[in-house]
Amino acid sequence: MDAIYILLPAALLLGLIGLALMIWSVKSGQFDDMEGPSYRILFDDDKDMIPTHQNQKAPKEQEEEEEENQEDLPPEDGLDTKQPS
Repeated sequence: MDAIYILLPAALLLGLIGLALMIWSVKSGQFDDMEGPSYRILFDDDKDMIPTHQNQKAPKEQEEEEEENQEDLPPEDGLDTKQPS
């Protein structure tokens, strides 16, 4: 019987603390959006990687640049295909 004098106030105190924390969390917006964070991980944040009209080149310029880059690379088979002059 003596234990009930300790356990009953302790249980009431813990219950009131839990209730106060629940009210605080609801008022501060902790439960506003429960599904958003789980879907947000599925979307890519690569908008900065998408070229804009400012840094896009015309298709002709892209082809010329690719051809220039190909000329700078050594042949894939390791043999020099140019004839000595």
